[in-house]
Amino acid sequence: MNGPMPIRGLPRSLFDGNAYGAIASPTEAAGGGAPTQNPSVATDRLVVGVDFGTTYSGVAAVYTATPDDVDVIKTWPGGNGITSDKVPTEIAYEVAPSPSSTTSNGTTQPSSASAATTTTTTTTTTNGSQVTGIRWGFQFKPEESRLRCIKLFLDRNQKLPHFVSPLETAGQLRKYDRNVMDAVSDYLTQIYDHTMNTLTKRYGESFMATTKMEFVLTVPAVWSDAAKNATLQAAERAGMGSQHEVRLISEPEAAAVYTLKAIQPNHLKVGDNFVVCDAGGGTVDLISYRITQLSPLRVEESAVGTGGLCGSGFLNYRFEDHVRTRLGPERFEHMKEKKPRTWQMALKYFEEFVKRNFNDDDHQDVNVPFPGLPDDEDVGLDSGFLIVTADQVKAIFEPVVRDVCELVEGQVEGIRRRVGTGGGGGGGAGGGAGAGVVSGIVLVGGFGQSSYLYNRIKAHFNTAAPPPYTERPTQVVAEALHGSAVEVMQPVHAWTAVVRGAVLRGLEGSMVVSRRSRWHYGTSYATVYDEERHPASDRYWSPLWERWMVSDRMQWHIAKGSQVSECAPVSFHYTRNFRPGQSLVVEDDLIACDADVAPGSFRKGLITVCTLTTDLGAVPKTLFTRLTTTRGVEFDNLDFTLDMTIDSASLIFELKVDGVRYGHVTAKFH
Repeated sequence: MNGPMPIRGLPRSLFDGNAYGAIASPTEAAGGGAPTQNPSVATDRLVVGVDFGTTYSGVAAVYTATPDDVDVIKTWPGGNGITSDKVPTEIAYEVAPSPSSTTSNGTTQPSSASAATTTTTTTTTTNGSQVTGIRWGFQFKPEESRLRCIKLFLDRNQKLPHFVSPLETAGQLRKYDRNVMDAVSDYLTQIYDHTMNTLTKRYGESFMATTKMEFVLTVPAVWSDAAKNATLQAAERAGMGSQHEVRLISEPEAAAVYTLKAIQPNHLKVGDNFVVCDAGGGTVDLISYRITQLSPLRVEESAVGTGGLCGSGFLNYRFEDHVRTRLGPERFEHMKEKKPRTWQMALKYFEEFVKRNFNDDDHQDVNVPFPGLPDDEDVGLDSGFLIVTADQVKAIFEPVVRDVCELVEGQVEGIRRRVGTGGGGGGGAGGGAGAGVVSGIVLVGGFGQSSYLYNRIKAHFNTAAPPPYTERPTQVVAEALHGSAVEVMQPVHAWTAVVRGAVLRGLEGSMVVSRRSRWHYGTSYATVYDEERHPASDRYWSPLWERWMVSDRMQWHIAKGSQVSECAPVSFHYTRNFRPGQSLVVEDDLIACDADVAPGSFRKGLITVCTLTTDLGAVPKTLFTRLTTTRGVEFDNLDFTLDMTIDSASLIFELKVDGVRYGHVTAKFH
């Protein structure tokens, strides 16, 4: 079992990421058997990858009997027959007109969208109006309002880009009596329904009714565990987990699965380090891997994954600022209000042509269409086109591209630093051939297709001055020569690399043998008071142990940056005392710390990842130890462990006593 059981209830706060996730132990899910790390291939099944993106989302599927036939969905509602590898991550709700909006003859005004392009649904909001339908993806006119970038609201720990307004989003959601979790699950429901319809057309109803399906959903690597859990629950609400298995994989890991396999025949050797940069519309996610085995391909993370808000969507808003400056604020706002199609056509041209094809080497001006605007030589408007010079386009690109380069530089330096630290253990990123040397940078995602981004990163990592000449080169000089050039690659299908990798993950299992923890993970505990180590103000008297104790001491089980493996769970040891008749359901918090050095006691700034609820009622009474205080008070003592497994984008827990699994563990993420 690699994900939570179905939802046990969801809070109704507006921006709700505090969903309750019930994570069953493998014992409960599999009848006591050992957990399996890779999916079983006993029967053929359909594997569906879903890349739920900030600005665009994609879906791919494969039947395990024909693993080379990966089918990327390219037709979407509202697309007017035009194929696209992805669909906009946008959604809006249709509301039935209130009685006061009826015309004089008693009829109601029609909706702006036709019934043919609207998914029919009926719910009543708190203000009495009815939500009668949902539009999504391509089902919008350019000037129509819709919810955008809703994915970003799932993680409250991440900053929002300046062009995403929490107040505007909150206003739209409140109008339709929805919260972020509702909107995300509603959007994923449309994705799910369209995917099932598309696959049914391809394979037939009887095949779909009898074939097992598995969904693999992608999430950003830098997201909090709570945000990943919220995404998983939204997918379950959408139907992906009702009758099918659903699991998560981080977006850059999915991209790495596809790209490393795509370049494997000619470029890989054991010890190579590769940085995968997944540059999308809103976020840029990075992850680095070291090749540990070629057949079958196996890798380990060689640096802690990073990311930032510097996707290609920021170019759109820098372009908007550029046009506003050229036209003047008043004229620009008048155009957007009175001639919205003019602005949308210009933005569409910049999105689909300039962003993807601009190359600093060409030094060509760009003519952006602004139909209907009069000629203005001072502004650069001529025959309905705004002339934008190559230098002006470069000025739009450069700040955003510079941020991406800095993120990639951080990954490269993280790999190189591990040479001196030994890489974190045997077989780690710091040992063996090629340790610390970055062999390649792989660009994927929509922004990853940019020619300008490719050239800038290539220049950034291949313009270092050569080392000083010497007749007898040292080992240091030789390594500098070898490590100075970094190959930059843009694989085929870069825009769909993430969703293709998600499919491969479900098809073949995980190729990642170990990962780098992005946080310190630990638990708090109580211990015997030591006057040399603990403040006297922290002590308390324990009537059961009959001694002075201190609480809120931190035990860090996983260090930030350390290697963790799905095959080697981390054990948290606990001892609990129970008086006769006391409940055997206990709660413990999993604590995380983002600082480089974790504190020895619980303090402000630490993050409560989740509360683990453990039912010890299934543990045989013979495993409890009966103890008696000097005053004759009897109590039962139990030593047990909670084992935590970290995979690509999930935390999995199980209860053990003396190495045997019992009962189940649930996790409420905060």
